[in-house]
Amino acid sequence: MPFEITTTRQFSAAHQLVLYDGSLEPLHGHNWKVKVTVAAEKLDAIGVVMDFHELERGLDAVIGPMHNRHLNELPSFAELNPSAENVAFHIATTLRLPPTAALASVEVWETDENSAVYRPR
Repeated sequence: MPFEITTTRQFSAAHQLVLYDGSLEPLHGHNWKVKVTVAAEKLDAIGVVMDFHELERGLDAVIGPMHNRHLNELPSFAELNPSAENVAFHIATTLRLPPTAALASVEVWETDENSAVYRPR
């Protein structure tokens, strides 16, 4: 799709990954950064993919319940290991967009150097 817009947000949360042997890594926190990119084949009636503020509000609604929380304790991660990959997947599958816009990607950083990307097919 030729048109894309992106917004970035941050939240703080702790997590413990379930390791390969079934044990939990030590509880630790991150200042997570989330970048959501939305695409459209053509611009809408006012010449935008979608309103930036609408995208920001939608993303805030998804990440708000995770802010200052232990991700393992949230219902969203009852069946998902709270890895950066699964945080991106959760955001991607929970975010609501107008019918004229499509999710292109969700990128989630645990640190300034490490991120995971989810791109729907």
